[in-house]
Amino acid sequence: MKHIMAFMVMMEIAILSTALAMVASQALPRCDDRCGDVQIPYPFGIKEGCYLNQNFSITCNKTDRNGPPKAYLMQTNISVTNISTNGELHVLQPVVRTCYDKANGSFVPNESNFSVPAMFPISGTKNKFVTIGCNTAGLIAGYLQESLYGSGCISLCLNKSGVVNGSCSGSGCCQLEIPNGLTNLSLAVTGLLNFADVRTFNHCGYAFVIEADRFQFLSRYIENFEEEVEVVLDWGIRNETRIECGSNARRTNSIFNGTQYRCQCLDGYEGNPYLRHGCQDVDECKYPWLNDCKHKDKCSNTEGNYTCHCPKNFHGDGRKGGKGCTKNSTSSIPIIIGIGVGLPVLLIATTTIYLGYKKLKFIKQKQLFFQKNGGFVLQRQLSQWNSPNDMVRIFSQEELEKATNNYAQDTIAGKGGFGTVYKGVLDDGLTIAIKKSKFMDESQTSQFINEVIVLSQINHRNVVKLLGCCLETQVPLLVYEFVTNGTLFDHIHDTTKHVPLSWEARLRIASETAGVISYLHSSASIPIIHRDIKTTNILLDNNYTAKVSDFGASKLVPKDQTQLTTLVQGTLGYLDPEYLLTSELTEKSDVYSFGIVVLELITGKKAVRFDGPEEDRNLAMYVLCAIKEDRLEEVVEKGMVSEANMEQIKEVAKVARECVRIKGEERPSMKEVAMELEGLRATKGEHSWANVNLSSAEETVYLLDGASESSQLVGSGSMSTVGNSIKLEITLMEHGR
Repeated sequence: MKHIMAFMVMMEIAILSTALAMVASQALPRCDDRCGDVQIPYPFGIKEGCYLNQNFSITCNKTDRNGPPKAYLMQTNISVTNISTNGELHVLQPVVRTCYDKANGSFVPNESNFSVPAMFPISGTKNKFVTIGCNTAGLIAGYLQESLYGSGCISLCLNKSGVVNGSCSGSGCCQLEIPNGLTNLSLAVTGLLNFADVRTFNHCGYAFVIEADRFQFLSRYIENFEEEVEVVLDWGIRNETRIECGSNARRTNSIFNGTQYRCQCLDGYEGNPYLRHGCQDVDECKYPWLNDCKHKDKCSNTEGNYTCHCPKNFHGDGRKGGKGCTKNSTSSIPIIIGIGVGLPVLLIATTTIYLGYKKLKFIKQKQLFFQKNGGFVLQRQLSQWNSPNDMVRIFSQEELEKATNNYAQDTIAGKGGFGTVYKGVLDDGLTIAIKKSKFMDESQTSQFINEVIVLSQINHRNVVKLLGCCLETQVPLLVYEFVTNGTLFDHIHDTTKHVPLSWEARLRIASETAGVISYLHSSASIPIIHRDIKTTNILLDNNYTAKVSDFGASKLVPKDQTQLTTLVQGTLGYLDPEYLLTSELTEKSDVYSFGIVVLELITGKKAVRFDGPEEDRNLAMYVLCAIKEDRLEEVVEKGMVSEANMEQIKEVAKVARECVRIKGEERPSMKEVAMELEGLRATKGEHSWANVNLSSAEETVYLLDGASESSQLVGSGSMSTVGNSIKLEITLMEHGR
């Protein structure tokens, strides 16, 4: 027993010595490779000349007289706990806390910003967002591929016994997965309900992002939780920064959408691949668990690999998982003859069986994908809604791969947070657009089927035409007509690529869009609520004709109903406040969103923005304030106003103001809006709303601040039961990038 213990100690010492030797070679020569307990590998470094560039600099400060120095990222207060050459950076992030104020009888909302350089995004695969507390709402926001992202979850509990260890599914604790590439993180937390029995054991709520493997919920956390948690960031080298990977290393380019790369040691090597000789050969024979030789004493180390040998009078590869070792035969002639005759027969039989199996597997896989992607549900729904099946063409997988040259990079027409649109050309010369999601789960399958069903009901010149779909692939595809001239958002806000639209063109686009929505509400075979009207979902063709798109969130309304209770979904800035508070979806929700689009056309400004004073962040509030103060001409986009059209612009502003009224019942129908706009195009005379005082202030508009044109808000349930005057206010702060 003593000998065994001694041997184990010697093994541990040997392994530790090897690890220390490799750790010592992680930094450049004559450079400090540690800051306290943290190893600092190149391209990171502490002193100038020891790091690749300023983004990889580490500040090493001694903050505690009795403790070791601590490492901080660049000149920030972000504490670094671990740096690995495989592209992970572990840092500490403060926990956002809100506590119950007994004096006021409510929670004090709190928020925190976690600003790291854009080249160090939050790892979506390694972290998760967590909210702890009873009746506590946690919100998370940041940048995702140059667009604002926002989400959140709510943790509820009615009594202490309902909170159990290990469960983070909504009772005392809720958690969310976060997307890869999230930067400029903002967190906020607030209490929702004020139940006295809950406050006796839960005084505070917490929100934070934490490394997923480091968090296990305990019920005592609702009473007290730590102040800092560990978060994993991703890092790489920007493409414009040219450095050579070390010997025995290779470069990986598919990092952060191809904008950055990393160096990686080849198989059989370990160390720092960013140093010239940082990757050293691993002696697999020295450690039994690193090789699969059947006879451990017959292992020979080679550069980057190893070889297994057989004992004398045996032959084979010597591996456990291979042929092993076979005793040599005295006569190999019968074996050679048998192999010579049997091998061709076996090869022919195996090939035949394999091809048949492969064909059968391919057919079954296509059938499985068809069923998984809702093919039978789609057929049943189309039959239920009496949709003509010949209007929805079913494309084969091979047909779309050929049209896009196997989805080549140069066929990408656009990218979004949830997928990619490819441009393709069919054999008959028809140009198409293929909508391909990044991933698909069961919840998205219903949304996909919904979009097919909705679009199959629509036959309108100002709606992007659905040509068909493909259900044979792992992720189902939608095939549309290709609209050539980009989005209305691009033409309004990106003047570097597009000529500014004239007022006449803008009024025509508004009128066409209003006509489409009116058609959806009033003239379609089954009324349709689009639910996501915004400038990015309005496409333009070469004649600047409006084409409304993206019906993934739309709802078909039974003829005997005027409103639906749904999961709250839409885009901040365009989202109907009444719908947000009640979850009751009506046609007037589309009217509100359309009003915001008209205000964008008039002002040339985004629905929400951060480039001005705080009171001007919300477009609707900004314009209505200008109307109230009789200074509409100041907010109209410069260069668009003339003596001939200013009165017309004022009339259109009246239409927009009526559309964005807080109470849905006070808004006009889309049919009235479409008729009014068409009338304004035809004449500059008086219209039905001409007697409305443009500067009146009959109501106070209460809107949500924050989020860009692509940020999505999803919630559930009505919040009217929380109190007589509950108000939600979400502020997504923009940080320097």
